[in-house]
Amino acid sequence: METPMGSIAENLLKAQEIALNDSRVPEQLKNYLQKALVVALGLDPYLVAMATSKRMFIHLIRARKILLIGKLKGYSILAIAEELPDDGKIFACAEVPYLGVNSQEAFDYSSDGKKISMRVGPIADTLEALHAEDEHFDIVFIDADQRNAVNYYSFVMDNHLLRMDGVICVENTLMKGQVYLENISEENVLAVRKLNAVINSDPRVEQIILPVQSGLSIIRRSPVPPDAVIESKKEVTRDDVFWGYNKRRILDRLRLDDKVAYITGGGQGIGRAFAHALGEAGAKVAVVDLVLAKAEAVARELSLKGIKSIALAADVSKPEDVQRIVDTIIARWGTIDIACNNAGINMNSASEDTSLEEWDKTFNVNLRGLFLCCQAAGRIMLNQGYGKIINTASMASLIVPHPQKQLAYNASKAGVVKLTQTLGTEWIDRGVKVNCISPGIVDTPLIHSPELQPLVQRWLADIPAARLARVTDLQAAVVYLASEASDYMTGHNLVIEGGQSLWLIESYFSIYWLGGEDNKPSSGVLQ
Repeated sequence: METPMGSIAENLLKAQEIALNDSRVPEQLKNYLQKALVVALGLDPYLVAMATSKRMFIHLIRARKILLIGKLKGYSILAIAEELPDDGKIFACAEVPYLGVNSQEAFDYSSDGKKISMRVGPIADTLEALHAEDEHFDIVFIDADQRNAVNYYSFVMDNHLLRMDGVICVENTLMKGQVYLENISEENVLAVRKLNAVINSDPRVEQIILPVQSGLSIIRRSPVPPDAVIESKKEVTRDDVFWGYNKRRILDRLRLDDKVAYITGGGQGIGRAFAHALGEAGAKVAVVDLVLAKAEAVARELSLKGIKSIALAADVSKPEDVQRIVDTIIARWGTIDIACNNAGINMNSASEDTSLEEWDKTFNVNLRGLFLCCQAAGRIMLNQGYGKIINTASMASLIVPHPQKQLAYNASKAGVVKLTQTLGTEWIDRGVKVNCISPGIVDTPLIHSPELQPLVQRWLADIPAARLARVTDLQAAVVYLASEASDYMTGHNLVIEGGQSLWLIESYFSIYWLGGEDNKPSSGVLQ
């Protein structure tokens, strides 16, 4: 039995078996064990359902830190803890321990118990302490059926214990319908009725009451503070900074809901990471790769997340292939809002040995193919008056990486930057922004091959961040450049390389310190 209640039932079964086989155990104790076992087995499905609903709610709002005020069931607390990330935290505030004297010790038996912090004592004092500690919560659960619940709600709101987009869940707000009955004199019902009235009259929040259990109120801050709240803060400047540009908060402006994007070279590496990032931000994604099977594999990954996607095969160096993928996307989704031109190749050779075939092959994909994609997608975007083009350049556009020799690659990526700058200035006044991302050396499976290990150690010595880039280091950049939040940026080369291009004199200092005092220059000028 995998659930906590199932574990209790399993232990009760073992205890009952021992009791039945021991004549010294009183019959009365055996009867109590049987009754406890029946209750445990009967409660498990009910408690699992209740815990599952809480876990789903936690997942939907991506909560990391939760405050519980009042005596929720210990089983529910553990279920909530299971859904939190490893660094998540639950602060459980109660007048008395949840599970007897050693509540924290009991929770620690669970693998998720480390996420639970019991705060036992007067709840008002606990809330004051949390406020003094500058704690901030994603969800606050309050049991309405307790003394001073209205004071706890007010304290949470007045002292900003709830983060801007957080949610308060108040349980037992209907008291099985008793709050709507007239001539009710029970003190606890009247207290819950008062709490409901306070929440209903609070201009800072919106709420709904769900008729589940004994009533569940879900409360959030009003997206736009009402005039009644603003007027009480006379120093407030009502502008786009306060309201959000077009009444959209900054994280909302990074959303890509219903936008249509394509990514070339999307079947692996950086392109795969870009496809996931744009899809997670809300875009429909066309995964384009030279090898259809690779594109299909990534599209399947996206579909598992609920992201609308298609897989397309294309050689971006061929104009007919580029036009075909554009036509296919338009036929499927009606437009292209985001063009992510990421396909590229690298063929290392010394400059004196670089063949014309290698040069042409590199430029055909890295620069010719990128130009064809920019032009085809750009025509669509210029016609509709809006679009974002994001090209993958390289740190090699800024410096000459060493010790590897890659003349054609370096030159082609420098061309990507200049093409980006040119299109960015030509098209911005018609609503199309063109930018590029220059990654540093990216950690891929190929990097870990034995023959490349000496190169890896040399690269690491040249990187202030002391590690190679991960594809996930680049995902936020592509979302930003694809979103309306970057509408004033164009022709920019966004460099993400752990500081490597800034450390141009690192090699000198390595030689100097390794060589000792005899190699020290006679003046402060580097020689």
